[in-house]
Amino acid sequence: MSIPLTGNIGPSDAELIAEIGQLRTEKNAVILAHYYQDGRIQDLADFVGDSLDLSRKAASTDADVIVFCGVRFMAEVAKILSPEKTVVLPDMAAGCSLEDSCPADDFAAFRAKYPDHISLTYINCSAAVKTHSDIIITSSNAHHIIDQIPPDQPILLAPDQHLGGYLAKETGREMILWPGSCIVHEQFSEKELIKLKAEYPHAPVAAHPECPAHILSHADHVGSTSSILKYVLESGADIFIIATEPGIMHQMQKSSPGKTFIGAPGMDGVCNCNQCPYMALNTLEKLRDCLRDLSPVIEMDEEVRLAAKAPLDRMLEMSPVPNSDPNSGKAQNRPPKSGRAY
Repeated sequence: MSIPLTGNIGPSDAELIAEIGQLRTEKNAVILAHYYQDGRIQDLADFVGDSLDLSRKAASTDADVIVFCGVRFMAEVAKILSPEKTVVLPDMAAGCSLEDSCPADDFAAFRAKYPDHISLTYINCSAAVKTHSDIIITSSNAHHIIDQIPPDQPILLAPDQHLGGYLAKETGREMILWPGSCIVHEQFSEKELIKLKAEYPHAPVAAHPECPAHILSHADHVGSTSSILKYVLESGADIFIIATEPGIMHQMQKSSPGKTFIGAPGMDGVCNCNQCPYMALNTLEKLRDCLRDLSPVIEMDEEVRLAAKAPLDRMLEMSPVPNSDPNSGKAQNRPPKSGRAY
């Protein structure tokens, strides 16, 4: 399933895109693009979406090669779910500040301090950290999973302290939180956001729960990237303020060209500091090269893969069944409603 090309494609881009198309066929490859990727990469990908959803879709294909245009932990998840496929990443330096904030050895020592706690670990972490986890969570299924954990079972949540704080507030559960955060979502300025809301008083604010609490307090909708996208497409509003990485607005503009999407401002009101520097490392040239050379490739010890897969499997067992419940899997819309927030 290829997504039609849109936007301004220069001659050099057109040549690269043609090469990528030829190599994709020759290598029997599937190209995945996260919502935070450059719009040109999103437009040529076979699938665009959230990290876990992309890996599951790639696993269901008969492709021999998975090209993951995202960051390293996402490509690792694809390898965990598709060990028989070759998984490549356009730039191996495309890491994640959340992953970097939680080294595996430090996390193992942290866990050892709380032996009676169940470890819920956000998917934005390394495979090595996943091996020390009980259940992996995503921003879309975390609340649903927490609802299934007995009230007397203490919880440890890593590595995103802002997501953890939001979930603790929404579920009423006390949690021990690892002090990690996403550099992108920490760059939003509350002062500048308030000024922007005053300028556009009828524009709903949609925010990712990786944002700090003072940003989320101004949001009309809090949810994962796919949830934010669904919200703005279904809303009757014409103008939105988006508090997450601005790459998501490419899909919004394609799907709702009559609506206006404004990125939440950074610290000085105009900076581009909320663009993920890791996501930006992937380019059309690097995508072409990694397809051609099948490098850099994700390598993983089978013992590590199986140990990391166990908490992923448990997450999938506890996640909402798609389309089984119209309220499951949804993010919170303010004002709060009874029932699940995710």
